[in-house]
Amino acid sequence: MNNQDKIVSVVILNWNGLHMLRRFLPSVLRYSPEARVIVADNGSTDDSLLWLKSVEGVEVMAFPQNYGFAEGYNLALSQVSTPYALLLNDDVQVTEGWLSPLLNFMELHPNVAACQPKLRSEQRPSHFEYAGAAGGFMDRWGYPYCRGRMMDAVEEDYGQYDSPVPVFWTTGAAMLVRTAVYLQCGGLDAQFFAHMEEIDLCWRLRSRGHELWCLPQSVVYHVGGATLPKGNPRKTFLNFRNNLLMLYKNVPNPQLWQVMAVRFFLDYAAALQMLLSGRWGEARAVVKARRAFWQMRPGYAAVRCENLHQTILRQIPEQRGSSLLWAYYVRRIRCFSQWK
Repeated sequence: MNNQDKIVSVVILNWNGLHMLRRFLPSVLRYSPEARVIVADNGSTDDSLLWLKSVEGVEVMAFPQNYGFAEGYNLALSQVSTPYALLLNDDVQVTEGWLSPLLNFMELHPNVAACQPKLRSEQRPSHFEYAGAAGGFMDRWGYPYCRGRMMDAVEEDYGQYDSPVPVFWTTGAAMLVRTAVYLQCGGLDAQFFAHMEEIDLCWRLRSRGHELWCLPQSVVYHVGGATLPKGNPRKTFLNFRNNLLMLYKNVPNPQLWQVMAVRFFLDYAAALQMLLSGRWGEARAVVKARRAFWQMRPGYAAVRCENLHQTILRQIPEQRGSSLLWAYYVRRIRCFSQWK
């Protein structure tokens, strides 16, 4: 099958990730014969582009600068000609036959806009991986969690979540999406730069009536935290700021004031806990994130109006009406299946 006959493009966004490309790109090429494999280079200054010239079977998009995860993928998908695009992190090890279950499901279910495989940890292959696990969900106050991951508690995978399931969000580490729907919905929010952007996109897709699924018959292994490790103040800043922006963009009017009031107390409680545990940089990052949110909020007023105008599902079934923090810290729930 030549590239013109293929219906899916696997798009890997790269920024100075030569070590990751060398390690993981071979598995993508080996196990994705039905796909065009594209590396979109985000203005790398290492030898990524030079090395890619020697790799057979890879198409390269070279961008002049680092546009971040969100805008980098937007630029790449605007140039993709296949009906489907699979956003794949450069630190993902794919497995034989990983793509077929995802494609077949999308072909048979036209109302599904995006789906994801099951993510296991590359470092601990018997366990789920933090950023996606076996499908993403959302609690009442905007905290994401997964089948297989509650807060920082990551479960061992012994087949307990091997059934396909509709989800609130699919991981940006390995997301198969209909290219046209992605572009029609506005793609990833470029102002997020990185973190939470795929959840924001999925919220828009889901609220507009599209379905999102996790298909555990497809399995990949993800390193995770390859760009910014956990505990990095920059990562903390982006996660808190972007989470607040996501809530403002998508929460319906009757609930918005309550959600934002509760988040005020929860965010500063988190900052205080970080301060008391000696994580001063992270505590400052939370305060800066809230300040940045209020500075950016006026510019999102029109975006919020558009999102609410396009909303079909005001109550998304995959959003729980209770608190993840209460379940985790008070009820001591550590497994997705225990949260009844």
